Amino acid sequence: MKEMVIRFRLMNTDDFDAVVRIDEKVFNASRAEYYELKFEKLFRSNEYLPTSLVAEGKDGTVVGFVMGELYMGEYGISQEGATLDTIGVDPDYQHKGIGGRLINEFMDHLRDLNVKKVNILVDRNDSKLMHFFSANFFSPSKTIVNLERSL
Repeated sequence: MKEMVIRFRLMNTDDFDAVVRIDEKVFNASRAEYYELKFEKLFRSNEYLPTSLVAEGKDGTVVGFVMGELYMGEYGISQEGATLDTIGVDPDYQHKGIGGRLINEFMDHLRDLNVKKVNILVDRNDSKLMHFFSANFFSPSKTIVNLERSL
């Protein structure tokens, strides 16, 4: 099978509409407010380094994205860990390896920034997402226990 021509680049503020469009196609609901907050934090804060990426088809159309954070600590000293908190691939382009390639590009970018570990939170009951991240070499963390209290 021939691999699709996909180009990866750092996300910028002009990608907002494409990210919201993809997310809406995936979830059948608009979460524009969520992305307004994400873009505000990622692109207007001096406390985070740019880490988010987009995947473009050969015509320049954004077909996927991955968003994460690398917090800049006090005095500009970065943490050794980053988070991956949002990933999306246009449903018309899913099951073509773009999600895995996005993660690999994201990891390469973070490695260049001297990040040693990437964390992500996944609902343990979401078997598809658990499988996807497991297939992309994520494993359960041994350092954090998520506690909750029902009200």
